[in-house]
Amino acid sequence: MDATITAAVLNTAPGPLRLEELRLDEPTDREVRVRVAAAGICHSDLHEIDGTFPTQTPIVLGHEAAGVVEAVGSAVTGFRPGDHVVSCLSVFCGECRYCTNGQLVLCTKRGDLSHRRPRPRLRNAAGQAVRPTAGIGAFATSMLVHENALVGVPADIPPATASILGCAVTTGLGAVLRTAAVRPGQDVVVLGAGGIGLAAVQGARLAGAARIIAVDIHAAKLDAARHCGATAGVDARHVDPVAAVRELTDGGADHVLEAVGTSRTVMQALEMLRPGGTATVIGMVPGGRPVEIQGTDFFLQEKRLQGSFMGSNQFKVDIPRYIELNRQGRLMLDELVTHTVTLETINEGVAILAAGEATRVVTVLDAA
Repeated sequence: MDATITAAVLNTAPGPLRLEELRLDEPTDREVRVRVAAAGICHSDLHEIDGTFPTQTPIVLGHEAAGVVEAVGSAVTGFRPGDHVVSCLSVFCGECRYCTNGQLVLCTKRGDLSHRRPRPRLRNAAGQAVRPTAGIGAFATSMLVHENALVGVPADIPPATASILGCAVTTGLGAVLRTAAVRPGQDVVVLGAGGIGLAAVQGARLAGAARIIAVDIHAAKLDAARHCGATAGVDARHVDPVAAVRELTDGGADHVLEAVGTSRTVMQALEMLRPGGTATVIGMVPGGRPVEIQGTDFFLQEKRLQGSFMGSNQFKVDIPRYIELNRQGRLMLDELVTHTVTLETINEGVAILAAGEATRVVTVLDAA
């Protein structure tokens, strides 16, 4: 049977999230219904709320979540009621050419898994379909997702900590360890010391980077980056960050991870590289915002510019490994969550994130 849930719905963009009662359909086939315990607020959510990225409303946002399985579809074999899980938006089919090549984040059939079903997942009081973002829709008391959007986690991990594994941690660590494949002894710069940036700093530390330089405009975030393993911090409010990085690295870094998402910071990332270096763009640069680059950076200096979607992750493998690193004291997770809000105060959490001071804001619904 379907269920009545409470969700924070975006009905107009830009606009606030409004709490509504929705009808959540019952699981079919390979679907899993999860009681949401905590859901992180990501910058991609903020960009849909403020209209930076176009979106189709009404929609329930939220994609990095921790919760407990309530019910499963008839074809689900990997989960059962009572299991603790984390959601990740890089749901995969497991059959297309990218999945079989290990590039799960590039799955070409993700939309089929998330949206094609006999009935809408969510309906409002008027009977209108409400779209769950990325087939997840975590800003709700329960969500209905494909089993390939979930990974099991130990029950003793605090929900707020577990939730950020689904995006911020996986994206930042994966960008360093999977996409950029940083090697021991290399110099790494991370532009932006939010949740993803701090995860990237830790990834560089785990990879054995020699110098790890964090760049941000907030002193508190630079302090947090040093706590996570950065060897130096550059306050871009007061100095030219490109000149500062070049001085600290004797001419340029081997890798620059861009975790801000603006055309300007992508260009700065290229300028911070040594010849032969690689800039990896993690941040979501809005569509229609061109990035101007110098051709000589490529054919004379062999610099490389690449993107990283969700850290090129294989989250069903990666997240259990990150949990083990955390248990060993080698990966900080609790420290990345700086603010928590409730579903009723979620708009306050959005405002905190927009102000730029927070590392990660998490909506806590249930102590699980």
